[in-house]
Amino acid sequence: MSAQQTRTTMGRRGLLKAGGALSAAAALSALMGNTAHAAEGRARGNDTMQAPDNGGYGALQPAPGGELLLPAGFSYVAFGHTGTPMSDGTPTPGKHDGMAAFPGENGMINLVRNHEQAEGPAFGARSYDPNAAGGTTNLVFDPATMSLVSTYPSLTGTIRNCAGGPTPAGTWPTCEETFTGLDVAHPHGYVFEVPAGATAPVDPVPLKAMGRFTHEAVAIDPKTGIVYETEDRGTSGFYRFIPDDRDDLAAGGRLQMLAVKDRPQYDTRFSQRVGTPLPAEWVDIADPDPDSTDTLAVFKQGYGQGGAVFARLEGAWYGDGSIYINSTSGGDAGLGQVWEYRPRGNSGGQLVLVYESTDPEVLQAPDNLCVSPNTGGLVLCEDGGGKDLLRGVTTDGLIFDLVELNSPNTSELAGATFSPDGRILFFNVQSPGITYAITGPWENGAL
Repeated sequence: MSAQQTRTTMGRRGLLKAGGALSAAAALSALMGNTAHAAEGRARGNDTMQAPDNGGYGALQPAPGGELLLPAGFSYVAFGHTGTPMSDGTPTPGKHDGMAAFPGENGMINLVRNHEQAEGPAFGARSYDPNAAGGTTNLVFDPATMSLVSTYPSLTGTIRNCAGGPTPAGTWPTCEETFTGLDVAHPHGYVFEVPAGATAPVDPVPLKAMGRFTHEAVAIDPKTGIVYETEDRGTSGFYRFIPDDRDDLAAGGRLQMLAVKDRPQYDTRFSQRVGTPLPAEWVDIADPDPDSTDTLAVFKQGYGQGGAVFARLEGAWYGDGSIYINSTSGGDAGLGQVWEYRPRGNSGGQLVLVYESTDPEVLQAPDNLCVSPNTGGLVLCEDGGGKDLLRGVTTDGLIFDLVELNSPNTSELAGATFSPDGRILFFNVQSPGITYAITGPWENGAL
């Protein structure tokens, strides 16, 4: 791909140093009908080129094996295909999505992988809902031989498990991207927790205090134990869950929604400037598990108290003291935004727009993301129209191409996550359902 002009930042490290509304019902109605802004908006900020030399890695080229286009010197292995038997004989479920890597026993790597399936039957025992086909699988990967050792069903009977986030305790809170269930006996729209070392389906416990809404991802601040949550709706909120016991999310806690200080019901979707700090505060959600058919029941509670609105918040990841989140359809062009929230104490923090795309050839519909443990750079998974790529973002806010499928496949890419030592990048192709592990000279570039 030739260099394209796009909006970038004054530098991610630099950002860390930067220092009479309508009624809730009327304003929400206006927001949900306000789609013309994307066409009318104009790009703001400093337009610069993509990262030089493609982030230091050079142009993409066919890798050995031929399935992927990667920078020179990089290679991959593919495993965990849909339909292949797991260690207990169960066929591997499809629609691979969010994922995280954890240190395992004897040098192994434990992966927990989501499956964004909906209607059942459940693919394993102990199902939360026997008529729901989503859930998670746990994989044991040997980095010495770059091969899959074993795979197990680990959570079954949930719906549309999109993303989640690793906890310091070695668990994966997996999120249902839904609100309505298949029947009244099994409500959905919750977060469930899966141990990274599980070798059989766990007892499914919905973490109701974390909210019932159209979840996407979570990110945990290891310093405080606070869990940050994203919501995948056109009008969505950014939430945090303050647990009563940071080592036991099922023990309950307090759910809150982000608001921009002194700017109630702030709309982050349009007319934003890269690098402009927005002081943030949090408003309480009185009823995190509403008995309602309204899919925005939780959002409206926070919005009515002045909470900010985002456009389809998806991926979330902790890194270097910040929480990074993707707004898949945010921005004046509707192509996606990357936001950084930096906590400051317990009461507030700072929200900053890190990147906003103005060109679909450069970035379109960023979904899952992760932070490189090597440099603090970002990996973004696309889920847009046409061919999707993994894109990298440098710590200076410049974007580059990292991985492309060497085929006409236009499937969503998902689940990017580095091994604990930063040597291997794992990711998923949602359809037909494949997991890849990439290795190479990461030290040559921005990741």
